[in-house]
Amino acid sequence: MAGVLLRRRLIVNPKGSAPSQTLFSRSFASRLFVKGLAFSTTEETLANAFSKFGKILQADVVMNKTRNQSKGFGYVTFDRQEDANKALTSMNGAILEGRSLFVDDGNNAKLRKSSISKEEE
Repeated sequence: MAGVLLRRRLIVNPKGSAPSQTLFSRSFASRLFVKGLAFSTTEETLANAFSKFGKILQADVVMNKTRNQSKGFGYVTFDRQEDANKALTSMNGAILEGRSLFVDDGNNAKLRKSSISKEEE
């Protein structure tokens, strides 16, 4: 089916933390939009690339359902805004798996979703 997004998600919980603590801290999290991913990029690869900047709560790679491969973009959610800002400035233009990354504030996702849906029609 055209226009169907399948998402793979990796959620990182600190050892010994209760799920309610993780959900509470996620409300203060900062999300980054990452495009330019290789088709072979996994959520683990994405999380590992960004983990040097701070605690990662979640890494999503948006998947093409029919081909079972990355669509070339995803999201990384940090625990702290400061860590996300460091990652944004350092990883924008960085090379991951031979591809140059474009990193932006993930809070503009609604605008991107509507433009992606229009492109797929």
